[in-house]
Amino acid sequence: MRIWGMVLGGYPRSREARHLLRDVERGLVPPTEASIRLQRVHSEIMGVQKAAGLPVIVDGMVDWHDIFRPFARSWRNVSVNGLLRYFDNNFFYRIPVFVGEPDTIEPVLAPRVRDFIELAHPSALKVVVPGPVTFARLSKNSSGLSREELAVKIASILRQEVSKAVEAGAGFVQVDEPFLADIDATRDDAVLAVELFNKIIKGYEEKASMAVYFNAPSTDVYEAILNVDSKYLSVDVYDTRTRALDLLSVKGFGGHVPVLGVIDGRRIHDDDVDRIIDDVRRLVDESTEELVLTTTTWMDLIPFRYSLRKTILLSRLVEKFAEETDSEAYTIWR
Repeated sequence: MRIWGMVLGGYPRSREARHLLRDVERGLVPPTEASIRLQRVHSEIMGVQKAAGLPVIVDGMVDWHDIFRPFARSWRNVSVNGLLRYFDNNFFYRIPVFVGEPDTIEPVLAPRVRDFIELAHPSALKVVVPGPVTFARLSKNSSGLSREELAVKIASILRQEVSKAVEAGAGFVQVDEPFLADIDATRDDAVLAVELFNKIIKGYEEKASMAVYFNAPSTDVYEAILNVDSKYLSVDVYDTRTRALDLLSVKGFGGHVPVLGVIDGRRIHDDDVDRIIDDVRRLVDESTEELVLTTTTWMDLIPFRYSLRKTILLSRLVEKFAEETDSEAYTIWR
């Protein structure tokens, strides 16, 4: 078995990043200076991931106020207004408001990839986009389109975003659909999410994953999720540990490489590595050729220094699991 690790998504802001972004909003820092200083912040975050040996890394996304905002600000007929709690987190996002059919003004991902691709080397740079069903569900829809029609339009734009990002050098694509783990999610939601996901990542299936987190999905929703065309499938194991372990041990991964969220991205405390290893052993066997371990969610909910500690802990978990199972730990050191 080959085992490797990656962080699921964005990092929290360091003190420097918080002060910088606040000054940018006040107009106290010129755009060129802000860009250079943000590059330094992201470089630090990427450097920690590379030092941990992670073969796939994220740029940190500290300038993203939430997962939707960069896209909402770059599309026509979309604005942001008001605040809502982001699932059951102590975190709020500005609500995207669709007043018509969305369309691209400027790309979000490709310029970032071009900015960070050299800093990522020799690791692959991952791009993360909000899934169209989660995007539509957590937005205010005044567009005149049905919710399903809006999700289809969003998926069409995200397909363009992903294509341009891969052309620019992105080495991995992740589409986040946390709504599919919500108690209100239905099988129909999952079927639509899978259909749109498959269109977004078409042609890039070997380096793509759908990520579902904050909860374990219901059985019927998970059965639908298993129809994704991507090689990888990411599931949060530790937010609702017992339910998730029961679900995954019975239903398996449908032939996909499991990406297991086992390092808790919402808690500052160190994770119990021995317990994680025991739990993961329940979910894989000798037929498993590849396994990816990741954080349960983005780490933008915890203080910056703890996110760095969690990154190193993830690396140690990969090494220890590989050693105890006589597997290959795939890191950029090798």
